[in-house]
Amino acid sequence: MSDTIGIDISKYTLDAYWLSKRSHTQFANTSAGLKQLIGWMRQSQPPLVIFESTGAYHRLLESGLAAHGIGFAQVNPLQARRFAEGTGQLAKTDRVDAAILAQMGAVLDLSADTPRSEIQHDLKQLATARQALIKDRTAARARLQTAAHPVIKKQAALRLRQVERDMAQIDETIATIFEADEDLAERADILASIPGIAKVTAFALLTDMPELGSLTGKQAAALAGLAPISRQSGKWQGRERIRGGRSSLR
Repeated sequence: MSDTIGIDISKYTLDAYWLSKRSHTQFANTSAGLKQLIGWMRQSQPPLVIFESTGAYHRLLESGLAAHGIGFAQVNPLQARRFAEGTGQLAKTDRVDAAILAQMGAVLDLSADTPRSEIQHDLKQLATARQALIKDRTAARARLQTAAHPVIKKQAALRLRQVERDMAQIDETIATIFEADEDLAERADILASIPGIAKVTAFALLTDMPELGSLTGKQAAALAGLAPISRQSGKWQGRERIRGGRSSLR
């Protein structure tokens, strides 16, 4: 069983648990706190760091670990919770979660992820904002269609126009990022050359699956969660189901 460090991330703190040392320490989720965390880990050869994907809150940690050449693996929060329950651990505190993440990484012998570049982080943040605007647009359109009072109609129309302006600005920013990166631009052009795939779709695919271009067809299907998973036991055989993968790609 390999040595690991589990880190539970919140908006303000980083709770770290070093499995082999049975040591728990808390740091601020700031640049200064990250510097202290790296120093703490540098006491000896840092093992693999395990943490949950937490959106904007883990970006500073991920960038810092990558900059110092420290391997890390992001895990799905639901999988981490199921692992905890499978070990009989029902309590949920920052300290407990950090220890569970360390144990999960060691027991499952997780491999280090490929660090995302700052460009990939920016694209992901823009894509997340774009998805939120799509939901806002749908809601504004629904209000506009169902509202009877002129004030509500006017507000819905204004909101819809603002959302569309915001989406256009984000789309323009994403396109500029792709055009400025030779590798991204080339891969986007290849995807967009496929009938039925527009540039916006190509940008979204490469944002959510930056590995595209280095995967086989089966690997890409599994990563996107499009590969049916077998379900059988003895003579019983159930219908194959789509499970796991990156739901945003579907």
